[in-house]
Amino acid sequence: MPIATTTVHRRQYRTNRDSLIPIHKLICQLEGQGVISRTRSPFNSPIWPVRKSNGEWRLTVDYGGLNEVTLPMSAAVPDRLELQYELESKAAKWYATIDIANAFFSIPLAAECRPQFAFTWRGVQYTWNRLPQGWKHSPTTCHGLIQTALEQGEAPEHLQYIDDIFIGGKWDRRSY
Repeated sequence: MPIATTTVHRRQYRTNRDSLIPIHKLICQLEGQGVISRTRSPFNSPIWPVRKSNGEWRLTVDYGGLNEVTLPMSAAVPDRLELQYELESKAAKWYATIDIANAFFSIPLAAECRPQFAFTWRGVQYTWNRLPQGWKHSPTTCHGLIQTALEQGEAPEHLQYIDDIFIGGKWDRRSY
C-alpha cells in the first residue's frame, strides 16, 4: 500500500455545532470497535462531518493534502458508465444488488501505514486501523480485495463496482 512521500499536517476546520455530539458518539463507537485508535503522529488531516439524508452524521476526513503526496497506484475500479452499458447488454430478466455495508472498515491497515491517516477530535489524535474513506486508494484497494474473493468462489455471473455487486439472470426466480 502506498505511503505518503511527505508529512502532511492540516489544522482542524470549524465544525457544525449540530454535529458535535453525534460525531463524538461515532468516534467513541469506532474506537470501541477497534476501527480507530488513539495515536501521536506528525500527520493530521481535518475531519469534515457530513449530514446524511436520513439526518444522521457521517465522519469523513479531508485527505486532500495526503492524497496529493501519496504515490499513484494503478486503478482497478471499472468506469461506472462502462459497467452500466455492460449490465444493459446482458438483457437479464432479473437483477440483484448487494452493497457490502462498511466494506472499507473490514479491511485492516498495516501498522506502518496508520500514522498518515491521523485526525484530531476534541484535542485527541486518532488514526484508522481499518481502510479509511476519503483516501484516494481506498476504492481501488477495496475493489481489488472483493474481486479476488469473488474469483475464488463459485459466484454467479456478476459485475462489481467497489463494494457493490450486481447479479443478473435470465432464469425465473422460482428456480432458486
